[in-house]
Amino acid sequence: MTAEPTAQLTGARVVLEGFGWHHPGRETPSLMDLDLIIEPGERVLLLGPSGAGKSTLLQALAGVDQDPDGRSASGGLSVAGVDPRDARGTVGFMHQDPETQVVLSRVGDDVAFGLENLAVPRERIWPRVREALARTGLEIPLDHPTTALSGGQKQRLALAGTLAMRPRLLLLDEPTASVDHEGAQQLCRAVADAVREDGTTLMVVEHRVALWEPVVDRVIVLGDDGRVAFDGPAQQTLQDARELLQHQGTWVPGWVPRTRTPVHASRRMSPEAGETAPGSHATAPLVEAPALETSDGTTPLGAIPETATTAHAPGNAGDAVASGNPADRVTPSAPIAPGTTLLSARDLAVSRSQPGRRALARRRRRALTAWRRGETYPEPDVRPGAAPAAENITVDVRAGHALAVTGVNGAGKSTLALTLAGLLLPVRGTVRATDALATDAPADPSLWDGAELVSRVGTVFQHPEHQFLRPTVREELAFGPRQRRRRAGRRDARATDAMADADDARVAELLRRLRLEELAEANPFTLSGGQKRRLSVGTVLAASPRVLILDEPTFGQDARTWKELVDLLVEELDGGTAVVVVTHDRDLVAALGAHELRLGS
Repeated sequence: MTAEPTAQLTGARVVLEGFGWHHPGRETPSLMDLDLIIEPGERVLLLGPSGAGKSTLLQALAGVDQDPDGRSASGGLSVAGVDPRDARGTVGFMHQDPETQVVLSRVGDDVAFGLENLAVPRERIWPRVREALARTGLEIPLDHPTTALSGGQKQRLALAGTLAMRPRLLLLDEPTASVDHEGAQQLCRAVADAVREDGTTLMVVEHRVALWEPVVDRVIVLGDDGRVAFDGPAQQTLQDARELLQHQGTWVPGWVPRTRTPVHASRRMSPEAGETAPGSHATAPLVEAPALETSDGTTPLGAIPETATTAHAPGNAGDAVASGNPADRVTPSAPIAPGTTLLSARDLAVSRSQPGRRALARRRRRALTAWRRGETYPEPDVRPGAAPAAENITVDVRAGHALAVTGVNGAGKSTLALTLAGLLLPVRGTVRATDALATDAPADPSLWDGAELVSRVGTVFQHPEHQFLRPTVREELAFGPRQRRRRAGRRDARATDAMADADDARVAELLRRLRLEELAEANPFTLSGGQKRRLSVGTVLAASPRVLILDEPTFGQDARTWKELVDLLVEELDGGTAVVVVTHDRDLVAALGAHELRLGS
């Protein structure tokens, strides 16, 4: 182990001399000819378009880059006068995906992990653990399980563990991407206080500039070619580089790119061509539920009253199961009128706590048997007595309309999304597909198999890596349509040829519009965080389901890719697809004209 320094150290000096990086299998380098010196204590915001190599640079500075054959890196790079791989006790690095930094099962132990590796005396560890958790706003019991944290809470946990070590160089990659607005401001203040008090050198990557502009004193802008385009004092550089930054898609203060207007919603546009005035969108009504507490008082819950939901025809939500007679159902190709209810949740309580595999398989067998016989079956509690993540939710998901699920971290947003998608069982209440969506399948989405899901509900998980299955980007996009064709081929083999041509065209279109054409043959796991997110959204769009359920779909996007994602989702809405987004992105809520369901208020 490396012993903790006995005296307070100033920030580390960073030197790059002609540094570059070329990922194996890529046609062009990610970074080229970087000549930079970052003095001790400087606070730097690193900007550039999605895929410009920002995360790659941070990983190289942290000494965690993947270069097994020594051919990816070029030029020189040092931190505090040594190779970054020999300075890991000096550098604190918060990854773009905080999930990768959670190593222990309890919150306190996870924050203490780095301190123990630095041989910090035990009597000094726990005060620093508590201080770091308080700074980041994650004031929960030290023995709270890390598996029970939301994505935003894990982001706070990762930052707490990094700050607790008091590094000389602090590297932050999208540190507030999954955190609610108030939490993001709190984290920025925590970082600003820490680097000021400890004299730490800071380099942060963040697409939304306004959040970090008051914290940093220097801005470095990377161009599309991986070289430095601008470098200087923060305010002056942001002013000088504003045109390039907007062209690159950087979220400069006071600017939101203009997007398509959904048919079902109206928006007031600003006079400036190509821009939408921030906050000028007219969105659907906000449904704000009173805050509730679990029995231990630690988890905020949401409650949506019956009067807040849209009107629905009697019987749309179904009873325990719908009729098993296929003749009573519409065909999958039948057009659906805008506003038609596709999914209904009634008196819903949701939880990540689920039965074991055997219990789930047994329930599914019994329920499917009852459905085929046209019988109903009781819906047992998933975990009797378990505290739900959110409860008292009643809401409809409608064709051609957007629903935004918002709220503070830990309010149960992602858990609700997975329950609506049929991937988790409710603790109480029901989720039912109407005949317009279920067609020849049961009304309960949790009974659908993969082939039945692919054309009905497409889900983007909070962590896109969890859904990648194929070795290349192109194959990943083609996977869902291929599964759909196989199902169609069992009914009509001749129909699959025409479908294959249309699917190939759709994949090509998505590669172009999601700015992934040059990465079509790349391994999905080698993409940047923003590119992975776009690919995950593309995989569900490619299969053309009738309901899209997307968890933080705009995470890590620059303004250009954000606009393209929004335009794609608006096209889906205008085509009759229902869109559900779990998001902290207020601009996305406004652009989709979404009805808002807020949990944990």
